[in-house]
Amino acid sequence: MLEMEFRQEDYVGKIVELIKGDADDSGLRKTLKDFHDRDIAQALALLNRQQRKKLYDAMGQKRTGDVFSYLKENIESFISEIGLDEAAAILEKMDTDDAVDLLEQLDASLQSKLLEKMNGKVGDEIRMIRSFPSDELGSLMTTNYIRLNLFHTVKEAIKELVRQSDANDNIDMLYVVDDDNHYCGAIDLRDLIRARDDDSFVNLIITSYPVVFGHDKIADTLKDIREYSENSLPVLDEDQHLLGVITSTDIIETVDEEISDDYAKLGGLSCEEDLREPLFESMKKRLPWLAALLVLGIGVSAVVGIFENVVKEIAIIVCFQSLVLDMAGNVGTQSLAVTIRVLMDERVSTKEKLQLIFKEVRVGFSNGLLLGLASFVFIGLYIFLLKGYPAAFSFAVSACVGIALLCAMIVSSLVGTTVPILFDKIHVDPAVASGPFITTINDLIAVVSYYGLAWILLLKVMHI
Repeated sequence: MLEMEFRQEDYVGKIVELIKGDADDSGLRKTLKDFHDRDIAQALALLNRQQRKKLYDAMGQKRTGDVFSYLKENIESFISEIGLDEAAAILEKMDTDDAVDLLEQLDASLQSKLLEKMNGKVGDEIRMIRSFPSDELGSLMTTNYIRLNLFHTVKEAIKELVRQSDANDNIDMLYVVDDDNHYCGAIDLRDLIRARDDDSFVNLIITSYPVVFGHDKIADTLKDIREYSENSLPVLDEDQHLLGVITSTDIIETVDEEISDDYAKLGGLSCEEDLREPLFESMKKRLPWLAALLVLGIGVSAVVGIFENVVKEIAIIVCFQSLVLDMAGNVGTQSLAVTIRVLMDERVSTKEKLQLIFKEVRVGFSNGLLLGLASFVFIGLYIFLLKGYPAAFSFAVSACVGIALLCAMIVSSLVGTTVPILFDKIHVDPAVASGPFITTINDLIAVVSYYGLAWILLLKVMHI
């Protein structure tokens, strides 16, 4: 069997060397076809202004637009180099969703100037997409798709497909409309290619193909869209007019953004940060949660202070405080993660949510029982054999640890499940029930359980 090894070569470096060489526009254009747009975009920052102009001239506006769709920084400086007229022309050659994404990275003044210079069909389509709020599906769609007429013959449809494919490369599914642009269904490209000239065009149309609506909320429909696993889905307005399509690439990017946002919230942030964010903005996102957690942390410390006599009389009890607190926090965070994942499905009923709560409590009890017993045995032996305390005292302390661990894990499972469900019930993002928040609550519960048991069992019952 032949073994093939994939090697990641320095394509960016090769592109830079190529641009700095003496190849003319024709030779450069031909050679650049072998390189990916993303690698060319990475090379832009390594070239000077004159070299970039040479690259733009060789690529032409359409390829330059494809390259610009991968830019994440320095976009305004590149646009200022080529001028507003050329930048507007390049934007009009881009896929509309990519053009919208690029515009959103520019300041409002520059956006307005560029849009003023885009007076054709593409400019109108970009304005239409930008008219949708960022939390609605319409803001993600593109007009890069093939549109066929309901009254085509098979031969006319193939001819129209060839004509539109010059400007649109999303051709796996073809979308059919009537003369008034009302959506009629979709046709799989393979079915059209296989059809004979005398076959009925209407019979090729899939009328049950899934659709979405421009004003649908992204968060509400994302899971359903992913489950269809289609390369693209048609986006309609309230009157069933075809506005555009949403592609699998858009879905992947949006899922990634949703996960990043939820991950940030689980860390106690209001939204995701990046490396270039100003200091004050980062502080604004973190400070409210940290202030709330400080108050809760003071509460935990105050509770520990209540049990000062326990600590004073039985100093060794402090050694195992972090064990109980850490386990309670870990269990709560696990339950939180499971609950948020379940709540992503809008179809989950109240009964199923209650079943989830009972299941998590059972899991917490079972794990707590096993770990509590293990703690009772091993911590008791540790105190007795290595610390030299009497057996009765050693296993009394380990019993406090084991029982406290069991109680803390049961309650932590309950809190980690019920808090996000309650947040969801009052229409607050359950991810806001962040890990640090629930961990601090569980710390409070664990401290009360642990020191309370030590006070009752060791001081009041055993009179140690």
